Amino acid sequence: HYWLYDRGTREFRKEPGRRPAGYVRATPGFKGFDDPGIFEAIELVAEIRGPVDEWRRAGYPGTTIITRKLLAHWRDTEQRQQRFFFCQLEAIETLIWLVETPAGEAVRRGLEGDGGGFERLCSKLATGTGKTIVMAMIIAWNFINKAANPSDARFSASALIVAPGLTVKERLRVLQPAMADSYYHAFGIVPAEWMQRLRQGKVLICNWHALAWDKQDKLDARVQKGQLRSVDKRRQRELSGEAYIRQALGPGLAAARDLLVINDEAHHAWRVNPAATGKYQRVGADDDVKDAVATATVWMEGLDRIHKERGVLRCFDLSATPFLPSGKRTEEDSLFKWVVSDFGLNDAIESGLVKTPRVAIRDDSRFDEDYRSRLYHIYKDPEVKDNLNLSAKRAQDSAPLPDLVSNAYALLGDDWLETRMKWQESGHQVPPVMITVANSLATAGRVHYAFQNDGVDAPAQLCSAEGLLRIDSDALKKAEKRDEEAEPLPGAEGARPSKKAQEAANAELLRQKVSSVGVPGEPGEKVCNVVSVSMLSEGWDAKNVTHIMGLRAFTSQLLCEQVVGRGLRRLDYQTGDDGLFKPEYVNVFGVPFTFLPHEGGAEPPPPPPPATRIEPLAERRRHAIAWPNVLRVDAAFKPRLAVDDWQKVKPFTIDPFAVITRTDLEAIVAGKPHSAVKEMINLKSIGKAVRLQTIVFRIARSLYANLRPDDWRGSDYSFIAQLVPLIERFFQLGKCRIKDDLFADQTRESTVLIMLNLNAIIRHLGEAIRNASTEAPTPVFDPERPISSTADMRPWYTTKPCDSADKSHISHCVHDSKWEATEAYALNRSRLVQSFAKNDHLGFAVHYSFQGVIRKYYPDYLVRLANGEHLALEVKGQSSDQEEAKLAALAEWCRAVNAQGGFGRWKWAVSHHPSDLQAILAQHAAQR
Repeated sequence: HYWLYDRGTREFRKEPGRRPAGYVRATPGFKGFDDPGIFEAIELVAEIRGPVDEWRRAGYPGTTIITRKLLAHWRDTEQRQQRFFFCQLEAIETLIWLVETPAGEAVRRGLEGDGGGFERLCSKLATGTGKTIVMAMIIAWNFINKAANPSDARFSASALIVAPGLTVKERLRVLQPAMADSYYHAFGIVPAEWMQRLRQGKVLICNWHALAWDKQDKLDARVQKGQLRSVDKRRQRELSGEAYIRQALGPGLAAARDLLVINDEAHHAWRVNPAATGKYQRVGADDDVKDAVATATVWMEGLDRIHKERGVLRCFDLSATPFLPSGKRTEEDSLFKWVVSDFGLNDAIESGLVKTPRVAIRDDSRFDEDYRSRLYHIYKDPEVKDNLNLSAKRAQDSAPLPDLVSNAYALLGDDWLETRMKWQESGHQVPPVMITVANSLATAGRVHYAFQNDGVDAPAQLCSAEGLLRIDSDALKKAEKRDEEAEPLPGAEGARPSKKAQEAANAELLRQKVSSVGVPGEPGEKVCNVVSVSMLSEGWDAKNVTHIMGLRAFTSQLLCEQVVGRGLRRLDYQTGDDGLFKPEYVNVFGVPFTFLPHEGGAEPPPPPPPATRIEPLAERRRHAIAWPNVLRVDAAFKPRLAVDDWQKVKPFTIDPFAVITRTDLEAIVAGKPHSAVKEMINLKSIGKAVRLQTIVFRIARSLYANLRPDDWRGSDYSFIAQLVPLIERFFQLGKCRIKDDLFADQTRESTVLIMLNLNAIIRHLGEAIRNASTEAPTPVFDPERPISSTADMRPWYTTKPCDSADKSHISHCVHDSKWEATEAYALNRSRLVQSFAKNDHLGFAVHYSFQGVIRKYYPDYLVRLANGEHLALEVKGQSSDQEEAKLAALAEWCRAVNAQGGFGRWKWAVSHHPSDLQAILAQHAAQR
């Protein structure tokens, strides 16, 4: 049976039979939550399943005696202590049917490959369903058949296993027949009497880096640096195929012929489509794409070279997401064409082979634009996205996280603590793990800092040095490469290790900790909070993941499945009296996990409209406008911190429906939330554990870190000592208010709301203290370019609507809205305006701080009035906290520049409607 979602009734019903092979992609342009999706059948798998079922029921006719004994051994439920999963047996049986039976050979002959010189067969198995055991079955099937009949060309006694990284490579050591703890022993892959035959074969396991060939100049440089042994200088001027084979395959497989190749995580091994026009063919692609192309190129070119020199008998690909990023972004080119069996994530979740992911369905705050919980895709929230994107360049680690992110961590942390307590009661030695997948190194740094320094309300274990682990992807990459290179020549005895050697040692320690998360007695045993960026390329895996936070864009369900897949491996594989696994769950925030993988819409985008060239015009140079480039505005603190007039300090109002104190999660089954499996997460611990005085001291500590200037003449103690009474006075005067009377008199609920708005309160109060306790502002100019002008703008092109303006130095005024077009027309014809320019590609920016991040604000227009003064004009319809922060910074910028006195007089204004523009111009043209 399988679950079928009926969109008409919006309910699930249990359907008899096997779930059809295929995957679901989102409907192009669909905006609602209840997208039925588009089912893409894997026709080849559907064609194969029936004949394989009949062949199984008939007793596997057409196969060798060895193969039939192996299949009977794998199916023996009486003698076997641990049964194989159905999906593992189906995968290996399908491969055997294709290779050994006449019907299977006919299918193989018509199989569409990848254009290379050797055959590829792909088994699609969801993460956590036991791909490594299937690899062991493939090796045993080949090696023992070859030992029994060396002349049978269908089999090989030499296997090359290629992994996507060193961490995965080390996990695959269990596929070496000679290992005492190999899977062949642990899972009884072969009868005990056949182990000697199995050991006659040879297995080489490498990560893809080993398939690269160093150019001669690089080899010579490595010899000079002592990175290659003198006996391994390899100074051949002709890079022969034999030399490559000796390097890539080593002494173990260098002489082997007709190799069996197994690609683990085979979605990294694809050929770049020369006809593609998308991002995977773009020279200037982003780093993730360039890394993917580089990996795939080295991987497949290496296998091609091995095939040319030694022959690849057959290549078996195993992957949970075998999708080809061809660059065309169409579903026809997405899935590997040689997928022959499919046990997807929906199958794995339904059968209980993996944890059931639960995503946020609704909460007690406002919904996002698609009527979902804002915790469903946190990064999509405009404030979060802007904050985390800007953080990549400007934010320090100490910059506070966006409020929604802090809110989400408070909820997840509280739920993690409850899970931890249940685990301890049941005797689990290792803690549950929460993982964060961030969009950038800067965001990962901020998350790590927030946990270390009370920037989020989280249990102490998640914040401790032994529990918190930030994965340095660059260090892990160094560890990956180290494994494929010869060790440096040893130095003199007692010599201090070089900086490079120390970095390598640190990288190796990090890799060991990462690879042993959740393993008792290992370096990663106590890790319970992992923060990373490139988690998908690190080979990171653990069974004790219970909570996932996604803080990045998720542009496809393929990426969603890969991220959620990091936490789907089960912890316990013991069955109960009913023969079923006990259900396990992973709670997911921020990963919009609904459908299975897809590569976007089916239709190519239309051609772009013709573009207009935008540039300064020499004939209009009299309308050029210049401005100072101000990096920041400094304001020296007075010796005494004070707020002399509290009446001028605006109250901070908390909207209880703008924060999340509870959220409902439901299991994702068949790509839809299933209400039969649900959980509610709420904040149980914060209100009980936190007192107002604790909040005061947390605010003081944060304000000290953010406000205290380097030139403060007093002691650190005096700065903090002056802050505390100001914060207490802020609360005593009722300057922190809760909007809804329903919550105003409930102390515990009020405390929770204050804690969830703590970063915003800190910004609000810090601004009030700064304004009241500083001297006149002083501008700090860019030393490299203190002045800019409209004449500096470089030509650019746009497809947006635009018009020529006689009073502008720039050729065209580009319009982002009808409102702006109306304003530009009014500026151009006003007698009060001498010159103006739309601030688009000009570079006029005012730096401001919002939510602890330094950002750039670009006012809409620069205007030189008829009286010679300058006006920075903003066009805005609605106000917000961020807009107020921008305008406050613009006002301070104008004050500082006017006080300096060398750049004329500057003013600022906001137009809320085209009808108020003339009055604004008249007001500022009259003032001197």
